[in-house]
Amino acid sequence: MIKVEVNHKEIIKPSSPTPHHLRHLCLSLFDQIMLELHMPQVLFYSSSSDEHSLVAEKSELLKKSLSEALTIFYPFAGEFKNNVSINCDDRGALFLEAQVNCPIQLIPTPIRSKQAQVGHLANVFECGGLAIGVSISHKVAHALANSKFIESWAEIARCTASTTDHHVVSTSYRIWCCSYFLPTIRIFKKTSLTLPFIDNVIGRRLVFDASKIAALKAKAATVSALIWKSALEASRSNLGFARPSIWRSSVNLRKILAQPFAENLQGNFVKSVEEFKVKYANEIRGEEVVQFLKEHSELVQKDDMDNYICTSLCRFPFGSADFGWGKASCIRIPWNEDFKNRMLLLDASDGIGIDAYITLKKEDMVMIETNEDLLAYASLH
Repeated sequence: MIKVEVNHKEIIKPSSPTPHHLRHLCLSLFDQIMLELHMPQVLFYSSSSDEHSLVAEKSELLKKSLSEALTIFYPFAGEFKNNVSINCDDRGALFLEAQVNCPIQLIPTPIRSKQAQVGHLANVFECGGLAIGVSISHKVAHALANSKFIESWAEIARCTASTTDHHVVSTSYRIWCCSYFLPTIRIFKKTSLTLPFIDNVIGRRLVFDASKIAALKAKAATVSALIWKSALEASRSNLGFARPSIWRSSVNLRKILAQPFAENLQGNFVKSVEEFKVKYANEIRGEEVVQFLKEHSELVQKDDMDNYICTSLCRFPFGSADFGWGKASCIRIPWNEDFKNRMLLLDASDGIGIDAYITLKKEDMVMIETNEDLLAYASLH
């Protein structure tokens, strides 16, 4: 029987107050249209012989370093206001500590939650292992910001715990919000976009080991292309005909921006790469964004077209976070099965293979599970 006991619940506030001129943060248009979703990550750390005796010390270290990290990432400790801004008032982030009697995965905030608070959860397992879960609203943090936050939090924890090296934390990350140069027209005054729950959807994890990735590359193919091809075949088989489809991939556009510190920008973009390079690398005008959103919405909402969305978190350094007891032995991204035709790619534990989380209609998933071309490269879990 699974038994979970919440041992501690606390609001962690930033160690230093946010300066007055930074206390009001406008959301860009792209942030306003982001769905009300959280982005949870769970980092698992193996047990050691003295793990049980250090639980209290590690908890205090996590809380103290989190407080300092929130001073740098001050929007994470604030509150959304009418979907157009964040009140960076240092109200803090929710920190939970739980004891679990078996190796299960927990997250602090439901994926579709509208809670404004950032959630952090430390799970201690009976085996002595430790899991740290972080859940942050997608409207304020994309994958890069999440990884930067976890990386900085871990670095602060290591430096705080060090008894021989008391150097100042070397992290140079600074919040540069997209609204500093992206339009902030208020098109959604009270609530952001939401999607209805969808019945008849099922999720699966596909594991592509290193040798299979190499074989795919030798054929000039990719994991995402193979999954898309398999999904199209499943759809065609069940419908009896092939219909148009769109494949949208989330990528990091910051490397092609001309603005300084673009790599540290916090916020969201919705654009095609080539169009962005040509037209918007230096400036994005509000009216262009509104027109783009109109055209994009009309395209993706067509009933006679299959829409597939792929997010790749490969090569993001989530698993390298070392809080002072080594790097994570495993990382998991709890995957939401409420949306159909979604794919999430994540580095496998060995750093070479790929874990692919997919959601499809049940009848399409049945076809996927027997697709010989796909199963030649992936195993189902």
